[in-house]
Amino acid sequence: MAARTSTSSARRDELLSTAGRLFAENGLRSTTVRDIADAAGILSGSLYHHFDSKESMVDEILRGFLDRLFGSYREIAAADLSARETIRRFVVASFEAIDIDHHAVAIYQDEAPRLASQERFAYIAELNTEFRGLWLSTLRHGVDDGEFRADLDLELVYRFMRDTVWVAVRWYRPGGTLGVEDIAQEYLSIVLDGIVPR
Repeated sequence: MAARTSTSSARRDELLSTAGRLFAENGLRSTTVRDIADAAGILSGSLYHHFDSKESMVDEILRGFLDRLFGSYREIAAADLSARETIRRFVVASFEAIDIDHHAVAIYQDEAPRLASQERFAYIAELNTEFRGLWLSTLRHGVDDGEFRADLDLELVYRFMRDTVWVAVRWYRPGGTLGVEDIAQEYLSIVLDGIVPR
């Protein structure tokens, strides 16, 4: 019985991986259940033994990615570090997510605004609010402590950092010549040298 459960769980993971790749490459609307089943080498009906809908698959992919990411963010925020070190760790955690959950990040970037309006995906808006709060409070802390310039428009800095980190999913390829740590450190050296006091 345990072996059967393990096999079923492994098969679900394979199907989610296949679906995630197709959703990321082709978009949710353009990817059909038949596309996923064909890519997985099964009949469309067989997919419903594991998932009741395409939306269930998207939900599971996004929840897994966001649970891991926000687990890291919350742990970093709770560590009572300097603002600069907190920002550094947020950025590294974000780039690690792009590396580990590449397809999920691409799906999120493309689909989150539309999905967030659906009741099933209400957690997306809630997590976006939490994300904004974590980054803005850290930036404010940095200004208050003199680590960051007092004249910064914190909302603009937050939006700039958020967008320039996550857009990397468009060009970063896991396993490429530059590792995620290299990219994160280069990004940080550019951004932080522009916002610390001179």
